[in-house]
Amino acid sequence: MEKEIETVEIKHSKKNMVSYGFGCYIAEFFGMAFGAYVFFYYETVIELNVWLTSIGFIIFAIWNAVNDPLMGWLTDRVFKFTKKWGRRLPWVIIGGIPWIFSYLLLFTPPEVDPNSGALILFVWLVVMTCLYDTFASLFSVNFYSIFPDKFRGDSERRLASTLSTLVAALGTATGSIIPSLIIVLGERSTYTLQAGVVVIVCLLALVAAIPGSREDQVRIDCYLEKCEEDMERTPFYKEFKSILKHKNYMAYVISFMFYQCLVQTMIGSIPYVAKFVLDVEGIDITIIMAALLIGMFVSMPIWSKIADKTNNDRKTIIIAATFLTIVTIPLFFIDNYPIMIIAILIWGMGEGGYWVMLSPVRSTVIDEAVVMSGRRNEGIYQGFQTFVSRAALVAQALSFSIVHTITGFIEGGDLIDQPTSAVLGVQIHFALLPMVFMFIATIVIWRFFKLTPDRVKENKEKLKEIGL
Repeated sequence: MEKEIETVEIKHSKKNMVSYGFGCYIAEFFGMAFGAYVFFYYETVIELNVWLTSIGFIIFAIWNAVNDPLMGWLTDRVFKFTKKWGRRLPWVIIGGIPWIFSYLLLFTPPEVDPNSGALILFVWLVVMTCLYDTFASLFSVNFYSIFPDKFRGDSERRLASTLSTLVAALGTATGSIIPSLIIVLGERSTYTLQAGVVVIVCLLALVAAIPGSREDQVRIDCYLEKCEEDMERTPFYKEFKSILKHKNYMAYVISFMFYQCLVQTMIGSIPYVAKFVLDVEGIDITIIMAALLIGMFVSMPIWSKIADKTNNDRKTIIIAATFLTIVTIPLFFIDNYPIMIIAILIWGMGEGGYWVMLSPVRSTVIDEAVVMSGRRNEGIYQGFQTFVSRAALVAQALSFSIVHTITGFIEGGDLIDQPTSAVLGVQIHFALLPMVFMFIATIVIWRFFKLTPDRVKENKEKLKEIGL
């Protein structure tokens, strides 16, 4: 009987869910392309000092941290366009278009000497990454806030998450494959060319994402009705304090932060591993990423079925997190290209499981937040999640700069120029540190996240009672 009820709760078509997935596609495309190539580009191609590059990334992360929750709070309100266009879609478009174009600016710094013109390059890096992030925040805070409000039933959330994550996985793959097909490691002009191609691809994806990013009119009307009943707007600092008191949300978001540290450091390490560990060309990264994609595609439907069978999102994400931690360990020891492909395929199976469970778990947390506050304020919650997860950028910048300094990495050097310790350093920030990050993420979600199936069901009943 329970399964029959859940089937009725699937109110949106698979086509609409796939369309929503193209918004995820853009985010994951940039997550891969930005993470893999921006730091590498400024350190090894532009040859900006690694510590200046790292400080630039840290400033970018600080701006990101301030920017995200503020964007969520500012857009969690009624505007003139809300009745006709919804709460989120206009901001998805307004943020999405300039965000996509700002990626090109990252790869068009002034052509100056990296030593005498270091300050110019440093300022360019800081300004352009902050500009990139401002529009990225406007897009992502609103886009990801759509999911828990639009998709309501447990089965619908899992199905929507599976389909949108499959599309997002294409973003991860193409975000690596497309640049790697164009980039010649060390040739500056090829980085600018790939950025231009990326702009075209992501603009097309944004168009595809519009139908899935439209909110249901009944949800818009419900939101407007509740706003008329309660016109008083909660100050930003009070919203912030209420988030910190939400224990399940904090457990989820801290675990997510360490997962992002794994992702950011691994992605940023890929060009280094290709050049200094495996001794292959940029185009060979395509095969590695294809293996990752195959692993994710094969595993996602399996993980989704496991979640449906157990009807316990908490349990499933803990299993997936544990598996992902374990399969990260072997990557530290591999310096053979064919073996790396096999290991990455298996790693992709773990990544697929954890990834496909993120949206359903986040949605149950948002449900509880609405029950606690009596209001739909997903924007500030999503903004705070992004705020906390930006520690991953700091983790990447500091781990790269510290490891490269200690191990004697030579900026702009080829494999033959690097000492053995520098190659070991690349392996450390490619696999060893990410494994530690994921282990912590697993412990946090297991120990402190308490949204059991009974609690989830109780929150859904309360949501129906309050009409949200």
